[in-house]
Amino acid sequence: MAGVPTLHGHGGAPLAASAPLSPIAAAAALADRVLGLLVEIPAALLVAVEICVLFAGVVARYVFHKPIVWSDELASILFLWLAMLGAVVAFRRGEHMRMTAVAAKVSPQARAFLDLIAITSALAFLAMVFPHALEYAEEEAFILTPALEIPNSIRAAALPVGLGLMVVFAVLRLARVADLRLLAAALITTGAIVAAFWLLGPMFRPLGNMNLLIFFVGVVAVCVFAGVPIAFAFGLATFGYLALTTRTPMMVLVGRMDEGMSHLILLSVPLFVFLGMLIEMTGMAKAMVQFLASLLGHVKGGLHYVLVGAMYLVSGISGAKAADMAAVAPVLFPEMKQRGAKEGDLVALLSATGAQTETIPPSLVLITIGSVTGVSISALFTGGLLPGVVLAVTLCAVVWWRYRGEDMSGVERASWGHILRTFVIAFPAIALPFVIRAAVIEGVATATEVSTIGIVYAVAAGLFIYRKFDARRLVPMLVDTACLSGAILLIIGTATGMAWGLTQSGFSRSLATAMTGLPGGAMTFMAVSVVAFIVLGSVLEGIPAIVLFGPLLFPIARAVGIHEVHYAMVVILAMGIGLFAPPFGVGYYAACAIGRVDPVAGMKPILGYMIALFIGLVVVALVPWFSIGFL
Repeated sequence: MAGVPTLHGHGGAPLAASAPLSPIAAAAALADRVLGLLVEIPAALLVAVEICVLFAGVVARYVFHKPIVWSDELASILFLWLAMLGAVVAFRRGEHMRMTAVAAKVSPQARAFLDLIAITSALAFLAMVFPHALEYAEEEAFILTPALEIPNSIRAAALPVGLGLMVVFAVLRLARVADLRLLAAALITTGAIVAAFWLLGPMFRPLGNMNLLIFFVGVVAVCVFAGVPIAFAFGLATFGYLALTTRTPMMVLVGRMDEGMSHLILLSVPLFVFLGMLIEMTGMAKAMVQFLASLLGHVKGGLHYVLVGAMYLVSGISGAKAADMAAVAPVLFPEMKQRGAKEGDLVALLSATGAQTETIPPSLVLITIGSVTGVSISALFTGGLLPGVVLAVTLCAVVWWRYRGEDMSGVERASWGHILRTFVIAFPAIALPFVIRAAVIEGVATATEVSTIGIVYAVAAGLFIYRKFDARRLVPMLVDTACLSGAILLIIGTATGMAWGLTQSGFSRSLATAMTGLPGGAMTFMAVSVVAFIVLGSVLEGIPAIVLFGPLLFPIARAVGIHEVHYAMVVILAMGIGLFAPPFGVGYYAACAIGRVDPVAGMKPILGYMIALFIGLVVVALVPWFSIGFL
């Protein structure tokens, strides 16, 4: 999601017990806390060091005209360690992305069993791939990095260390389970399934491309709907496909995971996530919302328009939808409820604005598309602004219709003096998205480095303008950044392995032939893509869907005459609709959690907003100018 990091724990019910812990469980809990601290501190330090290294590179090159030749190389080495330790933190916290729609509807006992299956399935993948990660790191010892001239195994060692730590945390988590019969059932079930696939191995090879359906559709679907974290669902399917149907050494899978997680452009993911947290902590988001409220608060449905506008502005800063919603909702929701707005409609509109703003730079999905397809990040940043405006207009039309009869007799119109004061206060915050975009376009910083400029800007604004900077929150924010980034990057790693497996099977060539041969040419291809990515967005979320299908579909879009940036905007918006549309869209449940609203309350009101978003998507798809008019 990327856009939306809707993170759901995979420990939950089985670990909650009112009875005193057994000696083994107590020892496991203590070991978990101590080891967790030993992982979180280096992960937080790595985020801080990456910020310093990249910002130093910008200053040295642009201010002193003396580039630091080793800065990118050092950043790349540290980045893989950050990704893997962040994935470990996310695993320990139970915050890897997973689909919980099915688990939420079953009995508590069945839910507890599925939670354990999620852990044991992840453990099965980790245990199987760990030896090959060790082998991969040993092989990398023969390669020296070009600038620092150190063995590349120093970087590659992050993979076995991270995987090994996740194995340890999985075992510690299982050791704390109170219901031993349930634990035994989960272990036996997972072991039996793995053994069955292994014994049936000789039967798979003669099936040819039918294996693609068995592993990349069947295994992935079963794992995802059972609540196995998406990264491990992809990993299990890819490992099974390569091990049982091909003669590919498993070290190749580790190499593809490394390749997927090591794109330097993806370093902007943790940095923009941290920037989003800074925006909230320094009060910049609140200042923007208060300015918009003073401008439109007296209009019928005014605060709903403010919600749409605030999400547009905040999205242009943080790049992470969960951070956007968490920054805006607490500021607006109390006043909106006081004016009589129903909480179901509020969370419905919050979800809809999450989908609306998926294309607004520096969206994490835009950055991911640039890294896996080679499309210019600068072009994507420029092209993403107007599609968000188109969808905002369609949402505002629904707001106007629903609130055209709102009673505003008790609401006073803000004076022009008050509006001017709030604008002056909000101006540094409003300017930040334009500073970020200008730095990329003018060549001051790359798309990876520009987030550090935003971070320095936000720190300075918090210290000297807003006078709101809580240094005590920095370490938890850095740990949270590493955690969220690790969850995202592990998905990208395993999805890259899956995409490579699909490519080697010849599936991409068959898909290209089929899609280019569709009657109706570009229009039909675009329509099929819209439907496909709405479905993918609801099941896989934005980033894994893009990593998996972007390299396959973007070349086809070029072949049928669709501009890459235009196609990118359409598929991102389609995924956004799927991501935030109930009952499967996990982004919707994140919005409900942030707004503290029962998901059932928003099911009916969101329908109108989703129809409006779909109309806006159709307009963007039919009129390429909205995406490429300013390129």
